[in-house]
Amino acid sequence: MAQVLPAERDLRRVIGDADGAGDRQVEGLGEQELLEVYRSMVQLRTYDERSVVYHSQGRIGTYAIFWNHEAMQAGAFHALEDQDWIFPSYRESAIGLLRGMPPAIPLSWWRGHPAGWWNPEDYRVASICVPIATHVPHAAGLAWGKKLKGERAAAIVFFGDGATSEGAFHEGANFAAVTGAPLILFCSNNGWAISTPVEAQTRAQTLADKAVGYGMPGLRVDGTDVLACFEATREAVVRARNGEGPTMIEAVSYRVAPHATADDPSAYIDLERVEEERKRECVGRFEGYLRRAGIMHDDLAASIQAEAADAMREGIKAAEAEPPADVELLFANAYVDPPASFGSDLDELRGTLG
Repeated sequence: MAQVLPAERDLRRVIGDADGAGDRQVEGLGEQELLEVYRSMVQLRTYDERSVVYHSQGRIGTYAIFWNHEAMQAGAFHALEDQDWIFPSYRESAIGLLRGMPPAIPLSWWRGHPAGWWNPEDYRVASICVPIATHVPHAAGLAWGKKLKGERAAAIVFFGDGATSEGAFHEGANFAAVTGAPLILFCSNNGWAISTPVEAQTRAQTLADKAVGYGMPGLRVDGTDVLACFEATREAVVRARNGEGPTMIEAVSYRVAPHATADDPSAYIDLERVEEERKRECVGRFEGYLRRAGIMHDDLAASIQAEAADAMREGIKAAEAEPPADVELLFANAYVDPPASFGSDLDELRGTLG
């Protein structure tokens, strides 16, 4: 029977307090695996922080910040296998890096350059979805297709709390449940849909409660605890591979950065709470866990951070080295049989742009 586990209404945690109280281990994660998770988190954190700087320098366009979401993304990612598919929203724009995607590709995407588009089959990462929740049915469809073909792959789709108020979310969740699709619906609940708080969106006690209505289990985790995110996603993946259908995970945090670089949250957000939440941000929490376990030390942390910073510098250099895109691309694939006016329209656009 589908349910939200009662113990999880208070959020599942693996990483304890700063003094180590409450720390526990996750089966199957040894020292090297834990370091790989940390490396992924630092890679994502560095990408996010540098992208905000690049935006302020006018080197990329408006950017959706995901600072303190790294635990959700890296934790879920490391519970997947290579054949599994990832459907990101704009908040997970860099998750392809964890599959080996060069940083120049998502940086080019934010620059509005066609070099920022990739063949999804190359990385098993779908295109970044900007419209809210419209990729949930896409993910459900692909997962169902994998099931029909008898393949072992699952799919995970990331979305925010605001997406649970959209029709596409409900359609995708219901479709996945009815078909028994091997899908993980991962809700990054940071409390805000731009300026709308989650309590103004739903009367449900938790967002994971919505899963029950579709006949799938709902799990709730601390979204700043990378190991809790990993553990819950791994359980959902096992269910999916065993033919038990989809699972919804609600990863709870509090948004400590603007919705995007075009947003000023000071008008609506609790600034005192932001400062408190920043003190327990997810990368630092996990680093503390590793240090308490004797796995992390200063030199190793510095080396991992330097490696990530170097990759970002090379990434922006490669993105900026791309030649200007030909404006004909705006017309080339719009129609199978282009209207006759396209020729003159293109000439006029070229003239306008000089």
